[in-house]
Amino acid sequence: MANYNAIKYNGFSKGTLVLIKTLTASSSGTLSFVDGTSDVVLDSTYKEYLFIFNNIHPATDNTALSFQGNASGGSGYNETITSTFFQAYHDEAGTDTSLGYRTSEDQAQGTDFQQLGYGVGNGNDECASGYLHLFNPSSTTFVKHFISTVQVYHRSDFSYNMYSAGYFNTTSAIDEIQFKMSSGNIDAGTIQLFGVS
Repeated sequence: MANYNAIKYNGFSKGTLVLIKTLTASSSGTLSFVDGTSDVVLDSTYKEYLFIFNNIHPATDNTALSFQGNASGGSGYNETITSTFFQAYHDEAGTDTSLGYRTSEDQAQGTDFQQLGYGVGNGNDECASGYLHLFNPSSTTFVKHFISTVQVYHRSDFSYNMYSAGYFNTTSAIDEIQFKMSSGNIDAGTIQLFGVS
């Protein structure tokens, strides 16, 4: 595993990134990180994990990048999530801007895949990039918090900056995370999993 520079929050070092696994999409229905499989570590080794998405390009136009988790020993990627979602956008023409909350992308004790970035275009130059920060997924005492920021080249030539956060409402350890598009395959792109030491 490779070590990377310390994460910076407001200029202060808070940890070192350790690369655990890189998954590369190629017309992939899902990309899954499962503890103990294919050299994936998603357990008590680290208190924090960071997934970085790079140029996620969907096969289908106007779709959403989303994720879900599995509790240890679970199946189906359907853990209970409570979350929030808001966004800012600006079009290429410089004529339309907005900042607002999106009730259609949040969950209140839902078991759906949590949207991270929607409206991703499938044009040759369109994609989404960002990160998902998962906190202490191996805890058997507390819920499992997450924070995400995703930048989307929206299908209508908009720059969308999307923010979601929430928690898996379970005291069971989460040891599997899966990513997929809400429709169609992930045509190309990479997702890297890092531990934060």
